[in-house]
Amino acid sequence: MSSLISTGSRRDFLWKSGGGLGGIAMSHLLAGEASGAAINGGLHHAPKAKRVIQLFMTGGASPMDTFDYKPELEKVHGQKLGPKEKPEGFTAMPGAMLKSPFEFKQHGESGRWVSSVFPHQAKWVDEMAFLMAMTSKTNVHGPGTYMMNSGFILPGFPCMGAWISYGLGNLSDNLPTFVVLPDGKGLPYNQRGPFSSGFLPAIHQGTVIDAGSPNPVPDLFAGDRFGFATKEADRQGLDLLKQINQSHAAERPDDTRLDARIRSYELAAKMQLSAPEAFDLNKESKITRDAYGLDQKVTDDFGRRCLLARRLIERGTRFVQVWSGPQGAKENWDNHGSISKELPPIAASVDQPIGALIGDLKSRGLLEDTLLIWTTEFGRTPFAQGGDGRDHNGGTFVTWMAGAGVKAGVAYGQSDEWGYKTAEGETYCYDFHATVLHLLGIDHTRLTFRQNGIDRRLTDVHGHVVHDILS
Repeated sequence: MSSLISTGSRRDFLWKSGGGLGGIAMSHLLAGEASGAAINGGLHHAPKAKRVIQLFMTGGASPMDTFDYKPELEKVHGQKLGPKEKPEGFTAMPGAMLKSPFEFKQHGESGRWVSSVFPHQAKWVDEMAFLMAMTSKTNVHGPGTYMMNSGFILPGFPCMGAWISYGLGNLSDNLPTFVVLPDGKGLPYNQRGPFSSGFLPAIHQGTVIDAGSPNPVPDLFAGDRFGFATKEADRQGLDLLKQINQSHAAERPDDTRLDARIRSYELAAKMQLSAPEAFDLNKESKITRDAYGLDQKVTDDFGRRCLLARRLIERGTRFVQVWSGPQGAKENWDNHGSISKELPPIAASVDQPIGALIGDLKSRGLLEDTLLIWTTEFGRTPFAQGGDGRDHNGGTFVTWMAGAGVKAGVAYGQSDEWGYKTAEGETYCYDFHATVLHLLGIDHTRLTFRQNGIDRRLTDVHGHVVHDILS
């Protein structure tokens, strides 16, 4: 039958013969079947990675206070050597040069310099590959966050997770392909914009999960007070809804929102079986929970989401994005007021969980086909703002990768002696995205979508794979 009947007509056949919830489940299976070749072998070449966990530090993590050691700043500390006029995107006039208030030490066989604010990540530097000269086209949070996620500084474009979902499809029929775990204190800059599907079919947008809620996926089951919501009533309601949806869709073939809604209901039906187990962190041992910091107030939120990310990719979710910090002027990485006072708390909230995540992935063998990424939207200035704060700086910042296909313990590019601009190996989001797609078996120049007469892609008209950090 599969060789004679198209995916669409097979779906209709199964609806007519099976109907109800069974039809919903089988139609979703067939939808996944269409991308089976991509799942197993990549779109364009054999993949090194099957799935991705991205850790995004909202606000602009300071490179010269975390991973980019700048001893020259100690020599020029207190001198007025910055720009004489306020650059676009800076929130105040540049102050005097500011050395890092934190001690740096070399770690691992690679001798990678790491600040004292990251003692747990420092233990894993020999598993990481660093992009030391990342740069952005903007010093403003909103556009910078869009750029690092979608490749554009304006809204309306699909994010990397959506492109990966569109290109490769799902690994599991029972969980979302692209999951977003925002900070418990709130959404990042641009709210849900950084996980939008843009002009791609709406089904590829990120599924936002409130990991801190006692009910992370609300309304998955009917409440006790709804006695009429029986399985038979569900089947009858779904049959009627199917007829209405098909009629509506036939009149609006270019509107992807209905298909996305139908697919979300199909997925919800499957998640009634799979989600409760996947989201139940009590299934983990006390040793594991303690390693992620779930027993500590400082690390509980981010640790919970890192552990959930591991559980999701382990069960078939392809792309999980974990955010640190909400938008706004506090409780994130936007340390204008004081690097010495504001950076340590936010760094402490993520460091132990990230170290635990790396160790957990490695011990379970998941690091062999999972790509782990740490990044932010831009860096900070080497000169002070106010007392000992730092302003926005798109000139240079740091990203690291670990896991599948990554050459461990290496670095590519470097910033200038102050950490103000890139010096060599300049790497834009386009190169970063091209490299991630390459590891997933995708040629970034060939993953396109026709929109308004233009063959759009994640990397726009730019980008090269950074082969120096690949194994």
